[in-house]
Amino acid sequence: MPCPALPDGFDLTDPDLLHHRVPLPEFAELRRTEPVHWVPQTPGLAGFGDEGYWAVTRHADVKYVSTHPELYSSFLNTAIIRFNEHIERDAIDAQRLILLNMDPPEHTRVRQIVQRVFTPRAIRALEDNLRERAHAIAREALAQPGPFDFVTQVACELPLQAIAELIGIPQDDRAKIFEWSNRMISYDDPEYAITEEVGQESATELIAYAMNMAADRKQCPAKDIVSTLVAAEDEGSLASDEFGFFVLMLAVAGNETTRNAITHGMHAFLTHPDQWDLFKRERPATAAEEIVRWATPVNSFQRTATQDTELGGKRIRKGDRVGLFYASANHDPEVFENPDTFDITRDPNPHLGFGGGGPHFCLGKSLAVLEIDLIFNAVADALPNLRLVGDPDRLRSAWINGVKHLQVSAG
Repeated sequence: MPCPALPDGFDLTDPDLLHHRVPLPEFAELRRTEPVHWVPQTPGLAGFGDEGYWAVTRHADVKYVSTHPELYSSFLNTAIIRFNEHIERDAIDAQRLILLNMDPPEHTRVRQIVQRVFTPRAIRALEDNLRERAHAIAREALAQPGPFDFVTQVACELPLQAIAELIGIPQDDRAKIFEWSNRMISYDDPEYAITEEVGQESATELIAYAMNMAADRKQCPAKDIVSTLVAAEDEGSLASDEFGFFVLMLAVAGNETTRNAITHGMHAFLTHPDQWDLFKRERPATAAEEIVRWATPVNSFQRTATQDTELGGKRIRKGDRVGLFYASANHDPEVFENPDTFDITRDPNPHLGFGGGGPHFCLGKSLAVLEIDLIFNAVADALPNLRLVGDPDRLRSAWINGVKHLQVSAG
């Protein structure tokens, strides 16, 4: 197998790289030449004391790692592939309390409790309310007197309102959730001037907010999902701190990711006007899944090998970090015909935008798909002539494929 033609020191988690683009050409080169590829790093650069990680770029290999938690742990080094180089190891270890960073059997116990939030019945109960909210958001955007930021005016609103509705956060508090979640993931972006310490403070504030909610419901249970999750301290309920970390995870997994999928989707529609015309005309049910594949809001997570093993012909040592590059998997030509084409009628669409399967497959997939479907239907109705005013202003991040601002005009 030939060696990949990449520059020396090329690192797929370099935040300056994702600040400008997703490295799709480099992913294609790695899939072709060395689909499991060692990426060297200076010890401490990513917050870890090792010398690098294995980049996994093929769809099949990403799925394999995702579905074998006994070989590839989320707990040992968490799922975040690159922290700020100044982070202390204690701060990394503290994140093991988040569901995203647990392994079975503890992960199984907590997930079985919190998945009550995302039952088909619970999601159906939200649909009419969220449809009304989506149309209200689109109408408010239409009322803007000139160009506006699609991210703040449209994309962020429905995910925030959905989370607030889902777990009983007052709608007036959704701006707090937006600000806290932004601070938690934006420590690499100079626009926000957020230090690791400020990000940790924001996480603490959000957890404390949620724990207070849990304490209130324990004192005075109501007919809502929070009471269901925390009312009794037993194996079937969450402790207050567990609920706090669950809400923290929702703030990122349920807010940041869906918001970025919606933003990337709008940009894709406006740069592929044939697809926007098709959507406005036919409203295909397949559109939301293709938007997620195209956007892939989480570019990468990681796992850590629990024992010596082999992957893609490479020997993985116990303790090695393994990076799962979902954007690469979602452009794998062995799985997707014409993967670089944005096609809202694509079916089947076995993308990994919600994870590669296994225990960490996205809990909120059905809610995210519903939100994406509802908001684009609302935009198509109220803002059919939407047009771009500027290029996306991308987030500087090591693992989030994010857009901070997208200037558009109603027509």
